[in-house]
Amino acid sequence: MEEATVSYFQSERLINNRLDDEHIRSWRDRGFTLVHDLLPQELLAALKHDALAFYPEPNSKASERYNDFSSSQRFVFPSRSTAFNAITLHPTLLQAVADLLGVSVLELRLTQSDLWPKYGSDASPNADNNADQRMHCDYPNHSLVHPPEWDHPDAVEMIVYLNSYDECEGATAVVPRRGPDDPAYPWPITQTPGVGDLDYINDRLQAEAYMAEHDSRGATFRAENLYPREEVAKYRFGSVLLYRHDTWHRGRPVKPDTLRLVQNLTFTKSDREWLSPLHSAWSWSMYEPDKLMEKLIAQATVAQRTVLGFPAPGHEYWTAHTLAAVEARYRAFGIDMTEYHNAL
Repeated sequence: MEEATVSYFQSERLINNRLDDEHIRSWRDRGFTLVHDLLPQELLAALKHDALAFYPEPNSKASERYNDFSSSQRFVFPSRSTAFNAITLHPTLLQAVADLLGVSVLELRLTQSDLWPKYGSDASPNADNNADQRMHCDYPNHSLVHPPEWDHPDAVEMIVYLNSYDECEGATAVVPRRGPDDPAYPWPITQTPGVGDLDYINDRLQAEAYMAEHDSRGATFRAENLYPREEVAKYRFGSVLLYRHDTWHRGRPVKPDTLRLVQNLTFTKSDREWLSPLHSAWSWSMYEPDKLMEKLIAQATVAQRTVLGFPAPGHEYWTAHTLAAVEARYRAFGIDMTEYHNAL
């Protein structure tokens, strides 16, 4: 059967570096949108250069360490790759997330930024392998609860592709939501391995065999409503797939002998304590000898700091005493606290 291709609102040009109404409507109504021109090509090329300098060649013995979700902490925010950090906090990207959620950039919080390799291989996968993923939603390992009702999303996930589909394949397949009565989107979302008392199994064939044995109704639902309707996001170099915690999707196999690179990011609304960071807290990096995180905080814009959890100007945290203390901590790195003083 010929695979369906994602074609919803793949813009050729953003308007004033903002998503247009069709992008936003697609994300809010269907659960995703694919954008080809969100980030600068030269910045993406710099990140790909950094990644290729670190990850092993396909089919090498060393590449076997990276057959799942891992960069050995090399490409987890904050990274020693300047391009990686720049993409993580890029103003155009932050504004896109804010537009999707209908909030200001200052009301966003970063909870995930990492870069993963995916190698094409003919080897038999184990149950946890992501080579040919089962259909799933991402909320279980991001949230302590369940996503809110569809019209009240509180997070944006994204995949930034550093290859082209023709080069690597390995596209993300998504199931578009077709309105509130769509049988593919029942409430609650529990029909997947890894939720409730169902074991976590990532490999598609093994996951569906497990579902057939342990949850026959869930297996039937998945076979009838999800896989037949998946649409393939045929990305280009630099394309960004924006989706949601409650969007059905999966990763498809990468071509043998190829390496696909993607940066994965998640932003949430502020004051959503139940939505957890996927990594060690950013402050954990503060004792590194090169003072990378301290420099990043000092050099960031007010909005970029706030996205990381730094109190915004006007927040109740700020007093004359705390302002003086924070300036003392970051003075050596040239921090400018003028906006915080003015708001006080």
